[in-house]
Amino acid sequence: MTATAQAETLGFQAEVRQLLDLMIHSLYSNKEIFLRELISNASDACDKLRFEALSDDALFEGDSDFRIRIRVDKEARTLTIIDNGIGMSRSEVIDHIGTIAKSGTRQFFASLTGDQQKDTRLIGQFGVGFYSAFIVAEEVTLITRRAGLGPEHGVRWRSDGQGSYTVENIECKTRGTEVILKLRAGEDDFLDPHRLQAIVRKYSDHIAIPIAMVKVDGEGEETVNRASALWARPRQEIDNDQYDEFYKHVAHDFEAPLAHVHARIEGKQEYTVLLYLPAHAPFDLWDREHRRGVKLYVRRVFIMDDAEQLLPPYLRFVRGVVDSNDLPLNVSREILQKSRDIDTIRGGCVKKLLDLLEDMARNEAVKYGRFWKEFGRVLKEGMVDDHANRVRLAGLLRFSSTREVGDEQTVSLADYAARMPSGQKAIYYLTAESPAGARSSPHLEIFRKKNIEVLLLTDRIDEWVTMHLSEFEGKPLRSVAKGALDLDELADAGEKAAQQQAQRDFQPFIERLKQSLGERVKDVRITHRLTDSPSCVVTDEQDLGANLERILKAAGQAAPATRPILEINPAHPLVSRLRDESEGAAGAHPMTGRTSEASRDTLSHRAPRLDPIGDAQRLGEWGVLLLEQAQLTAYGSLDDPAGFVRRVNALLSGG
Repeated sequence: MTATAQAETLGFQAEVRQLLDLMIHSLYSNKEIFLRELISNASDACDKLRFEALSDDALFEGDSDFRIRIRVDKEARTLTIIDNGIGMSRSEVIDHIGTIAKSGTRQFFASLTGDQQKDTRLIGQFGVGFYSAFIVAEEVTLITRRAGLGPEHGVRWRSDGQGSYTVENIECKTRGTEVILKLRAGEDDFLDPHRLQAIVRKYSDHIAIPIAMVKVDGEGEETVNRASALWARPRQEIDNDQYDEFYKHVAHDFEAPLAHVHARIEGKQEYTVLLYLPAHAPFDLWDREHRRGVKLYVRRVFIMDDAEQLLPPYLRFVRGVVDSNDLPLNVSREILQKSRDIDTIRGGCVKKLLDLLEDMARNEAVKYGRFWKEFGRVLKEGMVDDHANRVRLAGLLRFSSTREVGDEQTVSLADYAARMPSGQKAIYYLTAESPAGARSSPHLEIFRKKNIEVLLLTDRIDEWVTMHLSEFEGKPLRSVAKGALDLDELADAGEKAAQQQAQRDFQPFIERLKQSLGERVKDVRITHRLTDSPSCVVTDEQDLGANLERILKAAGQAAPATRPILEINPAHPLVSRLRDESEGAAGAHPMTGRTSEASRDTLSHRAPRLDPIGDAQRLGEWGVLLLEQAQLTAYGSLDDPAGFVRRVNALLSGG
């Protein structure tokens, strides 16, 4: 190989320098993984050439026998990994090695914690690939030529990982890539062929391309791995360690997966799936457009990474491979989008994954709890996206509730239904911005009094989940903050009589209050939800919920204008005093309308008097105060907080 152009010195992208420093310090205790990463890159390069050569056989350059070779030079203290894959051009070398051209770079670095153990996991999820060589090497040289380009288009790249690198064009007769590691002092282990063979068998035995050790004397080679696609082997021949190592290869993860499913489907379509659930969520999980999980093979020939057509967006965290016997070898992304065969494979993959999750939820509750903590919010998206599997997904949902301690989401809809008291007909839930806000909501007061469990839904996606989940196993889902609350089936005769009496006694007051509030409210009515609070706001059954309206506004989206319904508690001293004084009957009991000296004395210490009695403007001010404090409790904020403060001060001072 001879140089054909002067070397050019360039600086690493700032993120690359940061990543190199993090890797060297965070991954040093697991440094042997550098060999796995470099072999995985070599395998990917061979797969990509095989695919591109389907439409251009000349790219093989007369050599279609793929292989990866490892060579040791003890005297020079170098370890070399060689492949005859796709190779890279000069611009590709600069783009792929000098910079990190990934959409999640910023989120990745924002996710780093400074904790070595946690950062190691994040770095693994990011996919360190080539950069892992600097864990053991003081200098790395890369020699490469892209398939299809002439020998004069070879490239040599060299760096010590300290901030810059050199790149130059050279003569290179063969396609592919050669990575030469000049090992640091103290890394003699990686000059031992037996040690290297053990590492290859441990991490890369599943690679479907032969990995050969070049003998020390340079005479001949010895294949180290089985060189057969792991997913094509019978399940009984594969142990858990092999499954785990294959996952680490396809997912570029350092941790073992949480679970996997391996199945061969036969029928109109024949295909094999090996799909994994990671143990932890990737840092870019919430980027629905950046889905990088499933590799597509056709008859064991690699076709593409990130085959998003094989799984719906709510399963974007799944990793693995799908190998079809029936798709054409020249299949493209455009063909995938229009293929009924792909629809069949997609449906089969989803079914297998839901089977796996249902089995885990049924038989391994602790493990399913770990899965739900990492991926539950994403799985909930399926309630919106996947109508065909909505019933199955509903059974996998988990929520927190008023009966559970803490804010962990552990309650299934089946759990809730199983412990519903006799007479309860609906599954009740409350959506809120936070767990603390949900648990302190006045809408829960009557449910606590009657010991009725309420599901607390505090993920933003929950608002859309409830729109698409109207019932579960014949039991309707009801929001405790929407519509008229009907708990007649759980009320005794005395409670029903008291409610009816209160409705009669307070009707004139309600009409006056409604008139004074005007367009601020859609309606005013007696509540059966409250036991301690004077008022609350609810929305009509068909209107946009207050929490969803807040979410839409926070996202900058237009939300249809809705007016709240104000519900007042006739048993609360403030409400009863307002009613009494506005009607000129101070001290009248809220349930009976009768007056007593004791009640007047008690109420006079609990609520300010309206002055003058029956003043419409003054009643309006108190009505607005009841409305605003209910809105503050429900929404966490007011449109006019300064007006609220002025109103409180004026009413408290009697001005």
